[in-house]
Amino acid sequence: MVGNKGARTSSRLAESMLELIQRHGYSGTGLNTVAEHAGAPKGSLYFHFPQGKEALGERAVELAAERFSSLVADSALGSTTPGEVLSRVIDELAGMLEGSDFQLGCPVSVVTLEMGAESERLRDACANAFESWIAPVSDLLAGHGRPRPAARALATAAVSMVEGAVIVSRAQRSVEPLRCAAQAIAVLLEQPTEASA
Repeated sequence: MVGNKGARTSSRLAESMLELIQRHGYSGTGLNTVAEHAGAPKGSLYFHFPQGKEALGERAVELAAERFSSLVADSALGSTTPGEVLSRVIDELAGMLEGSDFQLGCPVSVVTLEMGAESERLRDACANAFESWIAPVSDLLAGHGRPRPAARALATAAVSMVEGAVIVSRAQRSVEPLRCAAQAIAVLLEQPTEASA
């Protein structure tokens, strides 16, 4: 019973850190605020994350990575082409941005920009998160006939375009940049492979 309660508290703390990073950035998120947002005593924060803010930030980045990976997997269900999968992913991201009045962005890009040069631990967590998104898109493309190196390159470009489009969409308070990225990605992903051209 204690184990379940502890797991729930740890999960709430990570969820709160994730949401607060999305809204206020990593540097703008203090541990007192995280504990208060999670409805947890501050002591429990250090119990579950004895290495402090970096450890909690790392878990929040991992949580964001898991959610995006699930979004890609869910979007692949019933989709017939890689372009359709990415289009569904972008629709979800656009809905998230609009639903939050452009307050929520990608926490992985936020942490990368703020802490990538200062914390190897957080930089590694962000690199792993991006890889966890690139790899399934690459597999999806390879499964649709792309040679592995080309699939990897296209997947990297697609994820990079989506990340950049989220940032520009927040700045412009419009999902138009995301829609433009979706169109460009669809063109890239739907081009015939050299073997089938």
